[in-house]
Amino acid sequence: MLKTTVAGSLPKPSWLAEPETLWAPWRLEGAELEQGKRDATLIWIKEQEDAGIDIVSSGEQFRDHFVHGFLEHCDGIDWDKKTKMGIRDDRYVVDVPTVTGPVSRKYAIHSDEIRFVRPHVKGGLKFTLPGPMTICDTIANAHYDTRADMAIAFAELLNQEAKELEALGVDTIQFDEPAFNAFMKETVEWGVDALNVARKGLKCTTAVHICYGYGIQANIDWKETLGSEWRQYEEIFPALNASDIDQVSLECANSKVPMDLIGLLKDKDVLVGAIDVASTDIETPEQVADTLMKAMEFVDPERMLACTNCGLAPLLRDVAVGKLQALGAGAALVREKL
Repeated sequence: MLKTTVAGSLPKPSWLAEPETLWAPWRLEGAELEQGKRDATLIWIKEQEDAGIDIVSSGEQFRDHFVHGFLEHCDGIDWDKKTKMGIRDDRYVVDVPTVTGPVSRKYAIHSDEIRFVRPHVKGGLKFTLPGPMTICDTIANAHYDTRADMAIAFAELLNQEAKELEALGVDTIQFDEPAFNAFMKETVEWGVDALNVARKGLKCTTAVHICYGYGIQANIDWKETLGSEWRQYEEIFPALNASDIDQVSLECANSKVPMDLIGLLKDKDVLVGAIDVASTDIETPEQVADTLMKAMEFVDPERMLACTNCGLAPLLRDVAVGKLQALGAGAALVREKL
């Protein structure tokens, strides 16, 4: 009961990539880079297990970005044709690559990573993939009739990838959909349908991660505009509760999300974010336990897992380790109370 896990990403060691930076440039090349990714992954598996994390991830040490780490291995995308596009409903504007033809995978993208990781993990293994709507909010469309059509095309590729990873021993496949909190109407209209396509036929546990983003300034500034209560989840949880996904991962620590919204997910397991990724302050086990106990008023302990609000990638390594330790210890306190 009350297993622990992480949203996905963890900081890259300073010798592998520039610290405290998203899309950090690699500091190694060639064979040294590949070995460095493997070494960093082993470090984070050990740190997670030592901290009492039951279902670990590779920390996304093999990727430079949670979306583009998948897209860069797909055909149908012109990386030289840049399109200026507002991301997350114009929260920030960047030049993005453009889909110019039918999308397809060039090869099995993450299989080699899992072949390396799986033998080193003692317990459960989670692997994260970008969700189809979030992909469509990170890349421009110059081929498909609608964004919904492009989302379904990418969902089919994600489903192919997920089935291969499941066959290699991944216990939980999580689709990351921060765009769900920015496009609530579209989420209900076609985002959840695309998510169902991505998980179709999988027998392993499936999850969707929805949060208010990494602890970067653009997200922090956006949160300041959301008022005294963050109710985005309220619009999309009924559709998610009716989806084929097993678990929903959400943000609860130091957030203004009304905790009773979890009650809308009565048919799902809930990954309760009890670690604030927008702060470098390390939670105490008691603070983690308090967040979990408050959530337990609205979700049965048997359906609850303790998690981080989002990925820890932009944080310093020692801060991330401290937060993992607090998560493990806080969940242990709650188990003792139960």
